[in-house]
Amino acid sequence: MKRKKPLIIILLVILTIAFLALLQALLMPKFQTQLLEGGLIADYYQEQNKDHDVIFIGDCEVYEDFSPITLWEQYGITSYIRGSAQQLIWHSYYILEDTLRYETPDVVVFNILSMKYDEPQNEAYNRMALDAMPLSGTKLRAIKASMTEGEEWLSYIFPLLRYHSRWHELSAEDFEFLFRRNPVSHNGYLMRVDVKPVTSIPTPRPLPDYQFSDICYEYLDKITDLCRTNDVRLILIKAPSIYPYWYDQWDQQMVDYAARNDLLYINTLQHLEEIGIDYDTDTYDAGLHMNLSGAEKMSVYFGRILAEEYGLADRRGDDLLAARWNEKAAAYYRQQADQYLELETYGYLRAFRYQSD
Repeated sequence: MKRKKPLIIILLVILTIAFLALLQALLMPKFQTQLLEGGLIADYYQEQNKDHDVIFIGDCEVYEDFSPITLWEQYGITSYIRGSAQQLIWHSYYILEDTLRYETPDVVVFNILSMKYDEPQNEAYNRMALDAMPLSGTKLRAIKASMTEGEEWLSYIFPLLRYHSRWHELSAEDFEFLFRRNPVSHNGYLMRVDVKPVTSIPTPRPLPDYQFSDICYEYLDKITDLCRTNDVRLILIKAPSIYPYWYDQWDQQMVDYAARNDLLYINTLQHLEEIGIDYDTDTYDAGLHMNLSGAEKMSVYFGRILAEEYGLADRRGDDLLAARWNEKAAAYYRQQADQYLELETYGYLRAFRYQSD
């Protein structure tokens, strides 16, 4: 009997851990049918072949404004968007650091809107950026940099501590996707085909200080140095959103930073005619983000720069790679057709009715 007691204890420990893991998986948000942006970070870790020419990092101004499928179909360039809702600059740095554990792209593209934020903003956005990241030293440092006041560090390591009270919110989605998940994006691109044109442009309010903070420059330097260390070319970009307003004083700071660090900086607001952006047809929310039409135009414009100025090769001649991307493209066009059907049937896209960013 004495010999059996340690075995029983070990078995109980294993069963307890398994039960807690199952409980945690059940209670964590799934982001499969609503708030799809919450599933973007997890999508990357399901990607079987992490060998991309270009990695985008940033907030909704990358994951809704660029289409990797268009980059592939037009230029044979492979890309992935490692975006998340209101991804702040420290999120971007650690997500890039984590990405470089899996692959080394030729080019990294960083959207610089987050330079306007100098402190953590919201736990929900922290969770969307960090919960799906595998445990590593990078994740631990990211948690420390990102937590808002009152958050518990341990709850990012063991999310059950954060979501244990979610019982009353459980839905059929939580059970359906308990042991599986579907990708919510197309290599990080979150598709929207609906249209809401710009009807007015808000008047920007004067700011008491236009200088970006030291913490933002510190992390921008970290991103720049990380790319140099890994022999990756860095491009800074500002998406063509008309709001939040992008001040001339902010733009000049990025022009100066790019010049000091020998980087390319593209403010697409200054190239709207060349890109072909039409705010009557290319935005789904009156100019904050691009819809599918706008994202494809942005990708055609940007892909030309990547191909002609950065010399990224056309890889469509690789039969195995082309077969994989043809499958991705088929899924892309199926969702496009499905979304147009939803709009015709319901008048809105159900998965985005309560979008948070």
